[in-house]
Amino acid sequence: MTAWLTEAVPRGRIAAFRTLVYLFVAADLVVFTPWVRTRVDVPGDLYQPLLVGRLLPLPTPTPALVGVVFWALLVTALLAATGRAHRLLGWTVFALYFEWMIVAMSYGKVDHDRFAFLVALAVLPTAGRARHGDPTRTEAGGWALRVTQISVICTYFLAAWAKFRFGGLDWANGSVLARAIIRRGTDLADLIAQVPHLLIVAQFGILAFELLSPVVFVLPSRWRTMTVGFFYSFHLVTVATITISFAPHLVAMTSFLALEKVRPVVFVRRLLGRPPPAAPTSPVPASPAAAPVSAAAAPDPSPTAGA
Repeated sequence: MTAWLTEAVPRGRIAAFRTLVYLFVAADLVVFTPWVRTRVDVPGDLYQPLLVGRLLPLPTPTPALVGVVFWALLVTALLAATGRAHRLLGWTVFALYFEWMIVAMSYGKVDHDRFAFLVALAVLPTAGRARHGDPTRTEAGGWALRVTQISVICTYFLAAWAKFRFGGLDWANGSVLARAIIRRGTDLADLIAQVPHLLIVAQFGILAFELLSPVVFVLPSRWRTMTVGFFYSFHLVTVATITISFAPHLVAMTSFLALEKVRPVVFVRRLLGRPPPAAPTSPVPASPAAAPVSAAAAPDPSPTAGA
């Protein structure tokens, strides 16, 4: 079990995953969750912190507090994306983003697509140093990716558990997707809804998909990659039909992929007609047989005396 949890991965994969995660933090602040800054405009009595916010305890958000968190998180996330000072910047980003999420989710709505992403932020500072393209393997980095992968699958499996806990089989037999389409459906969703019984079949399919998601860990490498591709296609259909985005979850799910093969800097250099940086090579010592023979050590071709 320990060997599986700490299965070594290339350091280049950790570097790519780290850059992707921290760049998404910056994008999340300005694209996906800028509305968090408006939370301070409502009365403080409406702030009902999550359990962790009550245990710590964390202060009631104010314009000054949220403003400081926003700008500090934006700057540190961009710096952390470079891979430098990975522990200091990594823990800082995690703490600030954690507070950002407490503010976001303490007004009556909790999004479960943030769970795996928060876990990724929590474990990345422990992954050690990493450079893009470095093939050296690391167990610490492997553990960080494995824990993130487990949290991704837990998001699916526990979502199915919650459906059974609160709705039972009525969730699959009911009109969950129909209500979602009425509230926020697209033209594509309207076409799908016209097919008799298709939404009921889809609801049973969603439950089966979530319950069977842990199987990904026992599949061979090729089938595992294909299964993760199916996960992404599921979310693509979700966005295209009911406009629900799982963006942070999708970023965390890249922990299953061979990200070290994605080299954007190399791609840009080739696009500009510049050769990619040469990989470091270690000098190979010359073979003794190839060493030059000195005149003093050369054998005398003349016959020896007394021959």
